[in-house]
Amino acid sequence: MTSSAPDKSNSSFDHKAFLKKTPCKPGVYDMRDQQGHTLYIGKAKNLKNRLSSYFQASGLSTKTMALISKVADIDVIVTNSETEALLLEQNLIKLRKPPYNILLRDDKSYPYIVLASEDSWPRLGIHRGKKANKDRYFGPYPSSSAVRDSLNLLQKVFKVRQCEDSYFRNRSRPCLQYQIRRCKAPCVGLVTEDEYARDVLDSIQLISGKCQELTESLTQRMEDASRSLNFELAADIRDQIIQLRKVQEGQSVIRAGGSADIIGYAEHSGSYCFHVLFVRDGQVIGSKAYFPKFKLEKAREEYLDEFLAQFYINLSQNRDFPEELILPFRLSCISALKEAINQLSGKKIEIKEQVRGDRKQWLNLANKNAEQSLKATLLDQTRMHKRVEQLMQLLELPSQGQRLECFDISHTMGEATVASCVVFNREGPLKSDYRRFNIKDISPGDDYAAMGIALQRRYQKFVASGKPCPDLILIDGGKGQLSAAETVMADLDLSGIPLLGVAKGKSRKPGLETLLYQGRELITEGYEAALLLIQHIRDEAHRFAIAGHRQKRHKTRNRSLLEDIPGVGGKRRSALLKYFGGQQGVVAASVNELAKVPGISQQLADTIYNFLHE
Repeated sequence: MTSSAPDKSNSSFDHKAFLKKTPCKPGVYDMRDQQGHTLYIGKAKNLKNRLSSYFQASGLSTKTMALISKVADIDVIVTNSETEALLLEQNLIKLRKPPYNILLRDDKSYPYIVLASEDSWPRLGIHRGKKANKDRYFGPYPSSSAVRDSLNLLQKVFKVRQCEDSYFRNRSRPCLQYQIRRCKAPCVGLVTEDEYARDVLDSIQLISGKCQELTESLTQRMEDASRSLNFELAADIRDQIIQLRKVQEGQSVIRAGGSADIIGYAEHSGSYCFHVLFVRDGQVIGSKAYFPKFKLEKAREEYLDEFLAQFYINLSQNRDFPEELILPFRLSCISALKEAINQLSGKKIEIKEQVRGDRKQWLNLANKNAEQSLKATLLDQTRMHKRVEQLMQLLELPSQGQRLECFDISHTMGEATVASCVVFNREGPLKSDYRRFNIKDISPGDDYAAMGIALQRRYQKFVASGKPCPDLILIDGGKGQLSAAETVMADLDLSGIPLLGVAKGKSRKPGLETLLYQGRELITEGYEAALLLIQHIRDEAHRFAIAGHRQKRHKTRNRSLLEDIPGVGGKRRSALLKYFGGQQGVVAASVNELAKVPGISQQLADTIYNFLHE
């Protein structure tokens, strides 16, 4: 959609005077509003030409017009090259987070499979973060689930241990993994070092994608075992070959070698998807879909350029750079991007868009996945819109409801009580707005008081800050929880926000809940879509509360009582535990026995004893 240029009469920014002194050099521009806040940061090979395009007489898109109408000033930084401009642009975007730039959020480091080889019995495991020189790493993988799937396969086929070293060194008999034939129990010497080393090498070949070579090697070993009449060993190797063939059947795009990232692209109805296919050592190890929100209307080449800059420059600290980068279509100016990526990666990366053979299959697969991911996302959004609309109809509320919040309480017999608050809008869950509340100073198991405290802590901040309140609040509970919530909202002068109680039915089965609203039970026949939305939100609140409760309970149960004693730090606590052999020994010790521990004075021994026996 295009239109004539916006009326500049209401704007204090004199773009004509500004453009007269703008240089025709590469650099970065920073568009700011009246308050001096950054609206948009861009780069240009020629700053004057690029900035002039924003103030042309016609042809501007509606989104661009909205941006320009807010511009009160533009800062310009001249650079030596377009590559320098690209790097500076991404640094400034990361620092200032302008609302009209796309911001990819991918802060977690990518997981690897690590082969920890510090002793005769190396272990395989999952690793994130800084790498140790003594270990060997394979990946990166797009998600931890992809790593766990690979580790699960390796455990079934080659039975290399995956337990932690502390667990491994303290075994006196085989663990359950040996019993279910997923480990050869090197911890108690049930496998020779040579056999274990061969299993490790076979695992490395499988991780590296050398399935064909590995299958041939195993076939030869199986035949050798048969000739030696070692039929049990031959049968084990046969089972390994069968597993490998299943892997090969499930990975039809492994044939080509090399390491590459393949970018798929799809767009529909103003929504966009970039699907990145990760190939390492000729093996597709996974993929990930991104749905950037572009605030300005541009050509698809510019969208791809922005995405690549964010993905490979802004998030470069978490990136494992491939040997090749395969794009869905040609970029008009790729030299600056290529030079910047090569500079950050420390190696020469090939960027291609015209490919054949297996790489063409990879690209087709990435594009197909981008289209499928975008269709699924748009379908989910459409369903969510319909469900919100039907819920508003059921409750006889205005159809423009945009924000729904749900509260739930989780505890185990009153221990480690945690309240959750999850937030949804017409697009689905807003996970960045989720909150948990640790509930203290209530009677154990008092869900009514816990619910009241959670709402009090949540909405008193809304009142103080002037933030917009939700259009509907869901309370996971019956009349008691709902009454506690109504009391709190009345005290906060927020009784105008509708509250919906979601009480479990007698059988506690999904779909049989009782909905309590404005002092009555709702009849939900014919409102199946609204019920599905309520179940979705309630289940998400339940999941989030349970996760927080388990974390808190685990932390409490793994905390030593000695940590709370005044004057007893880490060294003295360690000395006490070593001297008495554990916390129980410390509790059973007398004052005189405590005073015999190195570093514990008679006065401190009295303090420790009194604390443990008060």
